[in-house]
Amino acid sequence: MELALTMGEVIRNSIKDYLAQNTMARRPRNSRAWHFVLSGIRRDADARAVALASGARGWGYDSDGQHSDSDSEPEFPSLSPSIPSAIPVTGESYCNCENQNETPYCSSLHTIHRVKDCQCGEEDEYFEWVWDDMNKSTATLLTCDNRKVNFHMEYSCGTAAIRGNKELAEGQHFWEIKMTSPVYGTDMMVGIGTSDVNLDKYRHTFCSLLGKDEDSWGLSYTGLLHHKGDKMNFSSRFGQGSIIGVHLDTWHGTLTFFKNRKCIGVAATKLQNKKFYPMVCSTAAKSSMKVIRSCTSYTSLQYLCCYRLRQLLPNYVDTLEVLPLPPGLKQVLHNKLGWVLSMNCSTLKPSTSSSSLSGSDSDSSCGSDAEACQRKRCRRT
Repeated sequence: MELALTMGEVIRNSIKDYLAQNTMARRPRNSRAWHFVLSGIRRDADARAVALASGARGWGYDSDGQHSDSDSEPEFPSLSPSIPSAIPVTGESYCNCENQNETPYCSSLHTIHRVKDCQCGEEDEYFEWVWDDMNKSTATLLTCDNRKVNFHMEYSCGTAAIRGNKELAEGQHFWEIKMTSPVYGTDMMVGIGTSDVNLDKYRHTFCSLLGKDEDSWGLSYTGLLHHKGDKMNFSSRFGQGSIIGVHLDTWHGTLTFFKNRKCIGVAATKLQNKKFYPMVCSTAAKSSMKVIRSCTSYTSLQYLCCYRLRQLLPNYVDTLEVLPLPPGLKQVLHNKLGWVLSMNCSTLKPSTSSSSLSGSDSDSSCGSDAEACQRKRCRRT
């Protein structure tokens, strides 16, 4: 503290000497105005001295001295799961890798310079869609062949968002987003939205952009589900290394979220005859997310059979491993519907809370007790 005060005195004295030398050459027109300016400079110097003495206890600055959006979220000793935090969320990773960070650039031109970063869960090589370079906020940068989006490269002054380059038309759509940076700040979200969502509207405001209107749904890293400006507790937090899966079933009109490849629940229903885009947003400085899977298939008899097989064999990592099928057929199913046969939807239970936000009943694509009762009635008859 003494060192900080000494530095504050040095700053004030240097400013006073500088102003005294200038006033010798030119007399100020208004002495009261100069007195007001000097008092403001002294207060600013005192504030800087206190900040130096307090060390790295937040105040919106990270270890690199860059200003982040955490200045709007004060740091408290104990935080409930649904409150945004300036401290990155830990312990929610899909794997146990120590280093979850990736190199800033990982396109084919920079493959030689890559270090051994976490690539757990990144098995797919073909992607139905990537991030759209033409429909994004100004505070974003795309790398990894447009699969990775980097938000607020230097500092954050608002909310940045981006959408996929392909409209999610009729059929089954499943994608996974991996958190490749520390997760913190006002909000980092994964969700969907229509073409009416203005991605750059809140570039100077810290907010939960997805779900702020009726045209979008968003799952926050705090575990809150947002839609029409309302929010509700939906899941536990997710952080760096977490894999968030999204299943949009346009046939049944449901939106389902997954965390680390385990079903969280149905977030919305009655979404038929609507056109959406995958979207993400972030207010955190130097944050990033990466598409590690994006699949699309028609709602065909083949899909329904594979989905039913997965419901009957939920305890296996991959249903194809236990099915007595010819190798060629296994390869075809793996290429076309492998995401269905490896989807973990056994943990989902019907939730009345999800229907309260979406305004419909618990029409779950992951199965429900009502469906089990219906099967029992069929057996009796």
